Amino acid sequence: MTEVLHVQKVSGISGSERHLLSVLPLLRERGWDIRMLVLHSGEPGAAEFVRELDVPAESWRMRADVDPAIFARLVARSRGVPVVHAHLVHAHFHALPAALLARVRVRVAHHHGFNEFRERRLFAAADRLVERCATRHVAISSGLAEYLSGTEGLRAPFEVVRYGIAAGAEPSPPPQEPRLAAVGRLIPIKGFDVLLRAFGAARARVPGLTLEVAGSGPLAAELRAAAPEGVSFLGHVAPAGPVLERAAVVIVPSRGEGFGMVALEAAERGRAVVATRVGGLPEVVDDGETGLVVPSEDEEALAHAIVELVTDPEGVRRLGTAARRRALEAFPVSSPADELDRLYRVWLGV
Repeated sequence: MTEVLHVQKVSGISGSERHLLSVLPLLRERGWDIRMLVLHSGEPGAAEFVRELDVPAESWRMRADVDPAIFARLVARSRGVPVVHAHLVHAHFHALPAALLARVRVRVAHHHGFNEFRERRLFAAADRLVERCATRHVAISSGLAEYLSGTEGLRAPFEVVRYGIAAGAEPSPPPQEPRLAAVGRLIPIKGFDVLLRAFGAARARVPGLTLEVAGSGPLAAELRAAAPEGVSFLGHVAPAGPVLERAAVVIVPSRGEGFGMVALEAAERGRAVVATRVGGLPEVVDDGETGLVVPSEDEEALAHAIVELVTDPEGVRRLGTAARRRALEAFPVSSPADELDRLYRVWLGV
């Protein structure tokens, strides 16, 4: 079997990690010798990720965000490997130059999301330099590829490999009550501050409206302090399926989103989604068919969309049914493995 070494720095299990947990075993089933190198800084989430992996894995601790010792080890580890596949910025900065020095034939830069630091000139310049070490670029949505080209000036052509999702048991019908849910890390780019303001405006029009927020992060205390009546903070919840199913409508208010896995998970659970028009979200939420798409950071538009849906339970049920059908048809769990299998064969000429 041809070895493919995947590299990523992991601090917890989120969108990209869940993607790898799913796709790597499927690639092994397709005949590739898949290996995972997990970089970490001692986070418990990294150890949890390694325990859940169903492929051979190595775990290396980084002493700093830029670690020369890790780079040197990667040069040695990459020698003789036909494909090095690097995910996210830490792996890009270490594994791509190392693979170039080790003369790896196929060096893949896999881009999973928006990062606010990409808008800083110095970082963007360094990132462009590092990305030149890659022979191939993958983005998880067309929207993300457009963002990377526009913000950073990455001119290399992108292959788009979207996430997939497995079909769970038939979900319960949406509740009649006007219940909302939002799931994600409590960080600025996720837009929860905008959601809280929109929720307050919507609740003034729909007094029984409630919102459950599942997630943790540095903004937790600030968001709790700013939350109007009717909002409950659940902290980190895994799996998030029960939270999604308790809701009539799921809100994804992001300022930037590479793909929008929460939106896809909500759709698979038969829930209508209100999402912002950023990154890959419009590719996941079909506006007017499986949910509603509104401008980012527009709290009035978000409030209006929330009121429109929660006051129409039959419409919410119809959108949720269509959302689950589209999720399973357009984003099957096997799709990313099928596409990467095809790309590896093309890139290696086999």
